[in-house]
Amino acid sequence: MALVLAYGLVLLISVSLSGLAARTVLSTALMFLVAGAALGPGGFGVDTITATDTIVTVLADLALFTVLFTDGQRASLPALRESWKLSGRALGLGMPLTMVGIAVPAHFLLGLDWITAFLIGAVLSPTDPVFASALVGRSDVPLRLRRLLNVESGLNDGLALPFVLIFLATARHEDSQLGEVVLELVLGLVFGAAIAAAVALLWRMHLFTAEPQLQPLGPTAIAVVVYATCHLTHANPYLAAFAAGSTLATLDPLAAESFEAFGDLVSELTKFAALLVFGALITPERLSHLSWVEWLLPILAIVLVRPAAMLLSLLWTPLPARERLTAAWFGPKGFASVVYGLLVLQSGIPNSERVFDIVAATIALSIVLHSTTDVPVAKVLRVEPPDDLPSATTPRDRELPG
Repeated sequence: MALVLAYGLVLLISVSLSGLAARTVLSTALMFLVAGAALGPGGFGVDTITATDTIVTVLADLALFTVLFTDGQRASLPALRESWKLSGRALGLGMPLTMVGIAVPAHFLLGLDWITAFLIGAVLSPTDPVFASALVGRSDVPLRLRRLLNVESGLNDGLALPFVLIFLATARHEDSQLGEVVLELVLGLVFGAAIAAAVALLWRMHLFTAEPQLQPLGPTAIAVVVYATCHLTHANPYLAAFAAGSTLATLDPLAAESFEAFGDLVSELTKFAALLVFGALITPERLSHLSWVEWLLPILAIVLVRPAAMLLSLLWTPLPARERLTAAWFGPKGFASVVYGLLVLQSGIPNSERVFDIVAATIALSIVLHSTTDVPVAKVLRVEPPDDLPSATTPRDRELPG
């Protein structure tokens, strides 16, 4: 219960400072990460969470699912068609280049075998836009840039999973079961799209109407059904989440619009809870024993590998140089890497602890760098932070009852 109290207090503080965070490098995501580290075993010891505790995996899984479902509703089929040339380059070229670009220094600098090196590359290849919310969540940022980052991050989480599972199975000297992995991916896409499509078509019948106050709960119910179905059938929940959100936005834009504000809040709540718990894992003991060479890999992955891979994939595209550089920089490592890193830790393969520590260090460094640079980069793009935030002394533009 102490962790629940801490979550409530940090949430209250972060909401109270969110207006300041929107104008400065202060980041609500970073606040939760630091709070988790301070309260964890490496800090005041308020909680004793370990990486093998179920709550860590469940929260990271839920956070990733809700973020992808919400992001999917910003990527309807027409939007995907318009942005596919750029997103396809990022996924088809940028993602493999990132995986290889991380695996090579992992092998030669850290002395890891090639399978383990590529495993680290696969774990760290997905991106997460929630730590660049000042860009992805703002309507005044160029639409093609937002769509590029949104679609890339929405699909690469699920696409990285087969590589993680294959490299894990190979490291354990087991059959990679490639056919089973592909089936899980396909089932995720099918279940996500089919469930959302069936409900959207049912809602077109006059019998099924929701009163305005309850409308946001319709897409929420779809998300719950998709999530449970995937976990019962072992289908890929991350591709299913994005497919369900995108299908709903395509067939029922009004439902997606009614859910948007509520969905963003749910995503924020799950994201912050996962960050608080993950922060508790970032103990001095876990990170201090990493050598400078092991710290060099996270730095290279964030500062060199991702930007180079993305810039190469975006060559000869109509994107202005400023937008290319922004897309190249914002490749934050987030909840997908947390989930996949936990899979590695729980697998028991040789060097599993070392791999997880390197992944954890990369995610922590990424959160610090990307969540504190979104506002400055938005300003470079000539996007000003919101200046109409209400304060305690400013009356809201609403009519008081009575």
